[in-house]
Amino acid sequence: MSIGFAEVWRTWRASLRRPGFLLLASGVLALGVGSSVAVFSLIDRVLLRPLPYHQPSHLVAVGPLEETGVSGISPQQYQQLQGIEGVRDMALYMPGAPSVNISGHGEAVLASSLQMDRHLLPTLGVRPLLGRNFTAQEDAPHGPAVAIVSYGLWQRRFGGKAAVVGTSLHIEGQPHTIVGVLPADFDVEGDVVLPLAMPANSRSDGTNYEAVARLQSPAQQQRVAAQVDARLRAFYAQSTGAYGDWWRRRHFGVQDLHAFRHVGDGFQLALFMGCALVVLLIALVNLTNLMLLRALSRQHDGAVRGALGASSWRLALPVLAEGLLVGVLGAVAGLGLAAAALALLRGFMPAGWQPDSLYPGTVAWLVAAAVGVLGALLSAVGSLRRHAITMDDLREDARSGLGRRGGRLGRSLVMAQVALATALLCACGLFAHTLIDAARVPLGYRTQGIVTFELAPIKALYPDAAAVSQLSQRLVGRLRQAPGVELASATTNLPGGPWRDQFNLGGLHPPGGEADNAQFHAVDENYFNLFTIRLREGRAFAATDVRGAEPVAMVNRSLADRWYGGHALGKLIQRGEGPGMVSARIVGVVDDTWQLGPLNPRSRQPILYRPLAQVSEDALRAFRSFEPMRFALAVRGDPGSYRQAMQQAVADVAPGQPMDNVRLMTQVVHSTTRDTRMQLWLTGLFAALALLLAAAGLYAVMAVAVAARAHEFGVRQALGAAPTRLAWLVLRGGVAQVAIGLGLGVALALVLGEALRMLLLAPGLDRGMLDLPVLAIVGVVLLGIGALASLLPAVRAGRVPPMRALRGE
Repeated sequence: MSIGFAEVWRTWRASLRRPGFLLLASGVLALGVGSSVAVFSLIDRVLLRPLPYHQPSHLVAVGPLEETGVSGISPQQYQQLQGIEGVRDMALYMPGAPSVNISGHGEAVLASSLQMDRHLLPTLGVRPLLGRNFTAQEDAPHGPAVAIVSYGLWQRRFGGKAAVVGTSLHIEGQPHTIVGVLPADFDVEGDVVLPLAMPANSRSDGTNYEAVARLQSPAQQQRVAAQVDARLRAFYAQSTGAYGDWWRRRHFGVQDLHAFRHVGDGFQLALFMGCALVVLLIALVNLTNLMLLRALSRQHDGAVRGALGASSWRLALPVLAEGLLVGVLGAVAGLGLAAAALALLRGFMPAGWQPDSLYPGTVAWLVAAAVGVLGALLSAVGSLRRHAITMDDLREDARSGLGRRGGRLGRSLVMAQVALATALLCACGLFAHTLIDAARVPLGYRTQGIVTFELAPIKALYPDAAAVSQLSQRLVGRLRQAPGVELASATTNLPGGPWRDQFNLGGLHPPGGEADNAQFHAVDENYFNLFTIRLREGRAFAATDVRGAEPVAMVNRSLADRWYGGHALGKLIQRGEGPGMVSARIVGVVDDTWQLGPLNPRSRQPILYRPLAQVSEDALRAFRSFEPMRFALAVRGDPGSYRQAMQQAVADVAPGQPMDNVRLMTQVVHSTTRDTRMQLWLTGLFAALALLLAAAGLYAVMAVAVAARAHEFGVRQALGAAPTRLAWLVLRGGVAQVAIGLGLGVALALVLGEALRMLLLAPGLDRGMLDLPVLAIVGVVLLGIGALASLLPAVRAGRVPPMRALRGE
């Protein structure tokens, strides 16, 4: 035992004295470990970790069925589902509720909100950290004004003091009593939680809510789904509402709550994990080749020790000891690389992917240790087996045997590595090319020199549409007075941005058709000039389009073509039912805008524009239930320097009114390409790792081949071969392997290209998987890397002394 330990210590000390091989081998392993651990950390955070609720397997989402599962439910649908057999509890809540103005215990700010009924916390099995849940009286229309605060807001605004329960917090200008604090792991977003206060017999068909049910047993999921579908289909069979026919064609059901929360995440993360595992496999293969090169360098020492009676175990122990050291160092370095990768990609990840910490957790440490140490030991064992073949070949006087037989596997693996790197580089190049193309897309509106901010008028001070319109006019006038401001505008929605920033208005009546939806923008008379949206026909809104004047509207080209056959000017557009129907005459048609960004094929939505001063009470009330108002300024100079001027203008016009989310318009558009940029970074990272490892693998294979063919090269030189000819022979072989791998990678990209384009690339992309400029760049890069990786072994081949071969004979 002591002899073995001494042997291990001697090996480690020798490796640390000359750390070149140790750094190279552990670095190769760290790249594989780091990529796999980084993706595994995301998978653990998003997919593997159970929801932080009691018996999470009993929880399901309930609602209409889409291709990806359950979608949002309406209050009217929810109320038809009471008393279903097999359901223990059921609750309704509205995620992504509008931002609310809060004041007291600190400066006035905009905070995110969540509206839930009193059944949500018991259904999820969540108990407040402090205080209590809502009561039935509080969760009723016009009930007492109460609120529950999130753990984060409790820490930030109240310093984590237990005495917060029972204190008052002003929300939308009204005092609300804080009755509880949510636990830190409650994963439904919202700084302030308010009672949903749904009427007992709601007629609302707005599907902006989510329903969750706790089953008596997970085995009853299909039975409950069948009852949900039967109940709602029977309800709509008797419905005479505007959307009755549409709902009668739908199906309803349930979905596991964990799957519902992470729709679309699983496949993408699994795909990224597959890429990471490929990188890890390449790293282990390269490590095996490097260990074999190390074993060949010890060939003479091993032969002498074997002749002196050393056992096979004693001969193998240095290799295994060095493999263990490489594994430990590679695992530790891999964890560091994983943490760096998570930090680098943090800004591109969706909110649900954000890791709790930039540092991998305990499970990731265990995975890194297992993968690193076991992978290194397996590579060491693999190098021993191949080294044994080499010794047999030497005994049989077949000194070029490894070059022909043992090297064949290494060359094949290098070609596979290059092929995979080619496919990843093609995908990465397409992402980059797509983003470049997206930057050139004419969006239909101006983005440069515009700064925006959000403001939710305090409901107690601005309760109706007239008050909101007056506030907007006064604020626009004050903003226009700021030095450097060319134009200012108030609107419900900017002309572009993510889907969550848009407002879909229902109940519109196209001529001769069923009720339909369109995007709704209430704007002032400066909006179209500020964003330079081109007027195609008719006129834009004017200062005279106010309440009491003729109701007017404008539409974009998509709505005019879809509903009016391209002849919308002068026609009426209607919204509502019966006596509450509102009509407006279309006075102008404008160009389409890429509302959801340049990469989304659904960007060109039908849009209805109304003057902000003429918006009906119910339309603005519906909008304020989800969104804040937006203000935009066209400015001279640096747009980012106008924050203080905007804050001062708001303070002058509406003291105590918070503003939030100050952004440049270019940043708003930039946010619409976040997913594609994340995919670019991830595939680019994997492609770079695959390229680096392919180069290391090629170097290792060429070095092993040169070492194994040293006798052959010596004989060739003795027979008159020039050193440059031998170097060219090796260099040509390395480049040829890269060229073959490049061809295989192109074929792989052609086979898998359409699947990658559908699953990873932007939906609006019309490029094929093989883009000639991208392919040319990839080819040049790979061939250059291959030549560099083969250069040093080629130089060594040309320097083999002829006397070495003659002494061997």
